[in-house]
Amino acid sequence: MFMSLCRLIFRKMGWQVEMTVPYRDKCIICVAPHTSNWDFIIAELYYHSIGRTAGFLMKKEWFFWPMGVLFRSMGGIPVERSRHVSLTDRVAEAAMKAERFELAVTPEGTRSLATKWKRGFYFIALKAGLPIQLYAIDYKNKRIVCTQELVPSGDVEADMRLIMDYYRPYEGKYPGKFAVEDI
Repeated sequence: MFMSLCRLIFRKMGWQVEMTVPYRDKCIICVAPHTSNWDFIIAELYYHSIGRTAGFLMKKEWFFWPMGVLFRSMGGIPVERSRHVSLTDRVAEAAMKAERFELAVTPEGTRSLATKWKRGFYFIALKAGLPIQLYAIDYKNKRIVCTQELVPSGDVEADMRLIMDYYRPYEGKYPGKFAVEDI
C-alpha cells in the first residue's frame, strides 16, 4: 500500500524515471544535484515507489526530536562532521557484513553551492567493493536518471572525472547552487 501511495504521489507530481542500470542488493547511490530539501522527498518517493529502501547520510543536526526518530527509522545515519573518525571505514565494514546494503549519498554535502565534492561515498564503495550508481535529479525535465554505474578503480581522479562528466548536463531545483568540479 505504501509503495502504491508513493508511486501515485511521484507520478502526480509529474516525475518520470530513466533507469538503464540494474538494481543492486549492494551499492552506493550517488545522488546529485542536491540544491533543495525537495531532493530528499522526491528521491524517497521514487525509491519507495519501486519497493526499495536505502540508507542515507545526513548531518547530525537534523536528528533532533521528533525528526531524529523518523530519519533513523527511514535508514538515516547521522554524520558529525566536526569529529575526526573514519565514517568511511565504519560504513564500508557495515556494507561488507550486510546481506543487503544500499546507501544514498549526496556528494556535494550541502544544498548550497559546493565547488569541491566530498569523496567519502567513493572510498566507502572502494573499501567495500561496491558499485556506485549515479542518480541525477533532473528538475529541468522532471526526471530521475540513472544510466551509469561505476566500479571504483582506485584512481580517484580519473573516476571522479567520469562522475563529474555524468552530472554536468543536469540542473537542480536551484541551478545556481549546483556545480561540478573541473578535474
